[in-house]
Amino acid sequence: MNRLLRLAVLAPALAAFALSGCAKPAANATPPLSRANLDTTCAPCTDFYEYANGGWLKRDTIPSAYPSYGSFFAVQDHNWDVLHTILDRDAADAKSGKLAAGTPAWKVGTYYASCMDTVAIDKQGLAPLQPVLQVIDAIQQPGDLENGMGMLEHLAGLAPWSDGAGQDAKDAAQEIAVLGQGGLTLPNKDYYTKTDDASKKIRDEFVAHVQRMFELMGDSSKVAAAEAKTVMAIEMRLAMASKAPVDLRDPNANYHKLSLPELDGLTPHFHWGPFFSAQGRPDVFTIDVGQPDFFKAIDAMFVSVPVADWRTYLRWRAVHAAAPALSTPFVEENFKFSQLFSGARENMPRWKRCINSTDGRLGELLGQEYVKAAFPPEAKARAVKIVDNLVSALHDRIQQLGWMSDSTKVQALAKLGAYMKKIGYPDKWRDYTALKVTPGDYLANVRAADQFNAAYDWNKIGKPVDRTEWGMTPPTVNAYYNPLMNEIVFPAGILQPPFYDPNADDAVNYGAMGAVIGHEMTHGFDDQGRQYDKDGNLKDWWTKDDAAKYTAEAAKVVKQFDGYTVLDSATHVNGQLTLGENIADFGGLTVAYAAMEKALGNGPRTKIDGFTPEQRFFLAWAQVWRELDRPAYARMLVSADVHAPAKWRVNGPLSNMPEFKAAWGCKDGDPMVRADSLRPKIW
Repeated sequence: MNRLLRLAVLAPALAAFALSGCAKPAANATPPLSRANLDTTCAPCTDFYEYANGGWLKRDTIPSAYPSYGSFFAVQDHNWDVLHTILDRDAADAKSGKLAAGTPAWKVGTYYASCMDTVAIDKQGLAPLQPVLQVIDAIQQPGDLENGMGMLEHLAGLAPWSDGAGQDAKDAAQEIAVLGQGGLTLPNKDYYTKTDDASKKIRDEFVAHVQRMFELMGDSSKVAAAEAKTVMAIEMRLAMASKAPVDLRDPNANYHKLSLPELDGLTPHFHWGPFFSAQGRPDVFTIDVGQPDFFKAIDAMFVSVPVADWRTYLRWRAVHAAAPALSTPFVEENFKFSQLFSGARENMPRWKRCINSTDGRLGELLGQEYVKAAFPPEAKARAVKIVDNLVSALHDRIQQLGWMSDSTKVQALAKLGAYMKKIGYPDKWRDYTALKVTPGDYLANVRAADQFNAAYDWNKIGKPVDRTEWGMTPPTVNAYYNPLMNEIVFPAGILQPPFYDPNADDAVNYGAMGAVIGHEMTHGFDDQGRQYDKDGNLKDWWTKDDAAKYTAEAAKVVKQFDGYTVLDSATHVNGQLTLGENIADFGGLTVAYAAMEKALGNGPRTKIDGFTPEQRFFLAWAQVWRELDRPAYARMLVSADVHAPAKWRVNGPLSNMPEFKAAWGCKDGDPMVRADSLRPKIW
């Protein structure tokens, strides 16, 4: 699934002040396109990101609890305030008896209240984790691992791999079981294998953190130190067997459809029937195994790793997963470790963490209330109109592509015509009747919700795909394209200023929300998305010549972004890892610009605040991506994120656009104008 940005942290990364010769950060936000946000000492044709955002970058600061701050976090703050009002009300009404037990609002309010009740949580200590720890303690010999792993996955999602239901990539109308690599605590394989000093330091800090967590569980310092080394040794082996982030971007290389006997043959020391039965699916007979070599390595580990070491590793996974829902010492130690990657100076306020937990687990119950409060029908109608205009613009653009053959165009237009457009919120809400919420027991509620959602997922297997289902909750400040569903999705949470502002002129709305919509639409034709047909099947529908042309132009994008750096001259953006998002930014801007020009027609091109509509379009895009990042966070994202840093999401695609060059009167040789021989010509 291609997303506009990361779900976990909301906005793409960059330490803006370290990247530009024109920039220096430091206090308080102003609205988009305000001249106060500009740095007019930096020429737009030299560094447009700095020109558009330099004033804001100099004034603003990152809140202590945040790893980053910019437009996305500002919108998220607004949404949190809306959700805070809803949840405080529901919690109070549930407690007072105003809401009948078991009703949707009661469940939402009671879940949130249990998260906020830190007195009860601290009083319980480690007790809520004991049922899971007892299952782990019962694993005494190698034969116990099969049933143990199955039970632990069902109870708490602790298996060292990912699993569940997923669309069959080559028969996208059907849901099958899927298995993928997993089991790592650090963000990805690179954190275990790189030999630079920074990576070694993180590994050392990780081992120290694991030791402290075991000590909080009651183990002596000496025992906990040995246990931490055991955890690192197992995770190191899992990491060595894992694919790197770039390798996970190849859909064909990560599709391996096996029968249950074939899967058992892949792992002769682990039989999967009992595992699937523990998830409530004894009838699983077909599985897409994303990374077979990983499972071969796991199987070898079931033989070579002592059972006692597996228990230690599983105890770690149990406490690490539960830590945010446990007592204060666990929460504080967990946050301290997260600072290695976020750089945040203090933990997020409890109420925000509890909102995230409620949204993440009861998302469509809470989402119904959010929509009533913040997204009226007329807002949805306006968004639908903009999406339709952008689809029309992309249709025109495909028809006009000189490098694409007619036969490929027919297929591309058929795919575009089949796009499912989801805007604001689901037409059919999920039913949470079977979910049990218990007053005053937060971890029990977390477990119940996770098991409810897992059962919902496993129950899809063997059934036709439900194309009405959403992959994000309505308050989410994000958007996505799903190639298997061939859908573009825009939650209500992002359909507000500065992305869409009914009081702004067309140029601003097309440069902000229009380009976001165009971004998601062109994901269907990025280096990954183009490999899926109109029905969501992984199927090659390109002529050989067209595919070769596309690949050659995409290689220019890779090389371009490989040349960009973050924080210092040695930390480069990974052009291959970020390729899909970079193509989508370039395509989205190109399509949105064409749509704006069509909307403006032959009417007067009136300047506003001294800027032409064309200039305001590009300023809107640049100011949507304004962002300050803490260095630790920026460094983590370069390794783990499929999106380029914010500065390069602005300067990168704009430097490839003749429309930008014309709008700002740039000349050949200016830093914001790439030579024609280097400029990709996809859209």
